[in-house]
Amino acid sequence: MCKSVGLLFLISALRLWSPAQGEAQVPSLGCWTDNGWDASCSPPVVHEVRRQVMPRAFFGASVALAEPVGDLGNFFNVGGGAQFEGGYGIALNRRLRLRGDLGFMIYGSEQRDYCEAHYGCRVELKLTTTNSYFFWGIGPEFVLMTGRFEPYVYSTVGSSHFLTNSELGEGEKKWGQTTNYSDGVLAFKMAGGMRVRVTRGKNPVSLDLGVDRHQNGIANFLTKGDILDHPDGSITINSNRAAANLLMFRLGVTIGFGTN
Repeated sequence: MCKSVGLLFLISALRLWSPAQGEAQVPSLGCWTDNGWDASCSPPVVHEVRRQVMPRAFFGASVALAEPVGDLGNFFNVGGGAQFEGGYGIALNRRLRLRGDLGFMIYGSEQRDYCEAHYGCRVELKLTTTNSYFFWGIGPEFVLMTGRFEPYVYSTVGSSHFLTNSELGEGEKKWGQTTNYSDGVLAFKMAGGMRVRVTRGKNPVSLDLGVDRHQNGIANFLTKGDILDHPDGSITINSNRAAANLLMFRLGVTIGFGTN
């Protein structure tokens, strides 16, 4: 009798060392109850608890609304554009990431009719001048908390470029294009935001809301009306110079990669 009970305990111990995939459990070999040994009793199943893992990398795109800060507000009120961003986890369980941003903003445009010297105004053409702002940067991002809600802060260093471009024609019919003015400056960015996860799985999707401070320093740029056309065909360019700092408000989507 003792040998039989001992054999049952030995078999139970060996089966404990061979759990099924995804869970640790003991087969139905019986167990002790208040009334003695019950061969039909099964111990409870112990399920494996899996820790949520942050994606190794992410890529995202956002629409953006920019508001000038300080002296720049004397030249325009608002601008609109887009930003593309990506990051890769490098430390602290992927909460510390190396991040890169690339984006643009249009802060002004003007359009007028153009008459060619040889044909007068018999052929109607449009001359459009656009004032744009391009930027890029790279730097660290730190995720403050993981889970469905993911607050984060980051900073980058890179460059910003103010560009004024004119083109002749509309739609697919473009007769010419030229850059009237451009200036580039060293740029810093300090930002924060919140990602809200909307799907799980191998490539989780999140909504991304953020506010970025673009610190560009002193820059030269043009705004609407700064290019004057003369009857003889020449032009006069009146450039502006100011601290070109911005606040940019973003709303976008990010996709994670490498959750294993």
